[in-house]
Amino acid sequence: MYRISELAAEVGLSRTALLYYEKQNLISGKRLSNGYRVYSDKDVQRVRLIQQLQAGGLTLKECKACLEAKVDRALLQKRLQVLDDEIEQKQRSRDLLAAMLGEGDLKAWHEGLDKLAPDAHLEWLINQGFSEKDALRLKWLSKDMNEHELYMADFMTVFETLERWGPGSEQETQKALNAVPKAPKNLLEVGCGKGLATKVLAENSNATITAIDNEQSALDRLTERFEALGLAERLNTVAASMTELPFAPQSFDLIWAEGSAYIMGVEKALSQWKSFLTDHGYIMLSDMVWKTSTPSEASVEFWNQEYPDIQQVDTRLEQIKNAGYQVVDHFPMSREAWMNYYGPLSERVKELEPEMSEKAAWKDIKHEVEICTQFAEEFGYHMFIVQRQ
Repeated sequence: MYRISELAAEVGLSRTALLYYEKQNLISGKRLSNGYRVYSDKDVQRVRLIQQLQAGGLTLKECKACLEAKVDRALLQKRLQVLDDEIEQKQRSRDLLAAMLGEGDLKAWHEGLDKLAPDAHLEWLINQGFSEKDALRLKWLSKDMNEHELYMADFMTVFETLERWGPGSEQETQKALNAVPKAPKNLLEVGCGKGLATKVLAENSNATITAIDNEQSALDRLTERFEALGLAERLNTVAASMTELPFAPQSFDLIWAEGSAYIMGVEKALSQWKSFLTDHGYIMLSDMVWKTSTPSEASVEFWNQEYPDIQQVDTRLEQIKNAGYQVVDHFPMSREAWMNYYGPLSERVKELEPEMSEKAAWKDIKHEVEICTQFAEEFGYHMFIVQRQ
């Protein structure tokens, strides 16, 4: 016979739990003449059986039902499904924690988080020790906080010999500049790269140009280009983030952003950059858009990962108006401008295949080239010239 304290020690439960068991008629003690309650070995075994059933996920009420009647198979199947769901969730949790420790792939997690909470994602990456520059690159390029440094080193290896870092042409840049109704005096170029568009802007206007980029090597190349052209006195270069422009309000009458606004989001760019424009100043931005309402599955899958905010032209035009701008002009970028970028990039990818075919950055760039040449009729850059209202 066991006193309640002895039974508790035997089965590893508290006195309170055993009293509750007894209240539910799961065990049955006998009161002695001295007032103590005692329990038999049968009670010990019933408690141990209950503990085994609970280990299978059953509630105490369900355990009692199993003790008093034939096992309900439907109940067990329901509990089994619940456990399977919990195991699957815990496995995902474990995979994520392991990946964050460098033991797995974080790409899908970063992509998912960037869709759900892009601003919080960026802030969190910065809190993990990444500069804003690297945090933005991680969001758009490497998508793996553990492999980012190596990925970017490989990424830059591919691009270091290329003159152009995005689709475009001198003709397209000049066409867009000609569409601006008023000649600019103070022009801000956001995401200038090595300055191919900057050169066209300088040669076809008298504006003082401030060019920003978060890649210093690109700014250095731009400075060299302007010095060689004798245009250095009209150029100011600034290594800065487009999300936190270090300029006073109404500093520019034209903001130029070829293929860069997507990094912070077109709607956010239109909102945040507005204060830097003079009254009725202009913005020219290019953005990736759908050319068709029925894109292929391969295109949709690619852009859902690379640029989930890709839109139809009409949607962008509506967003521009809602942001407080008037659309002055807009037009699609030409096939020639598209291949000015993807042609040399394709050749560079082939050139580096023997030494980089196992590199994640090389594989991603190769995949981009394949999609963007095979399905180029389904999407492409579109130029928008808009005026602040």
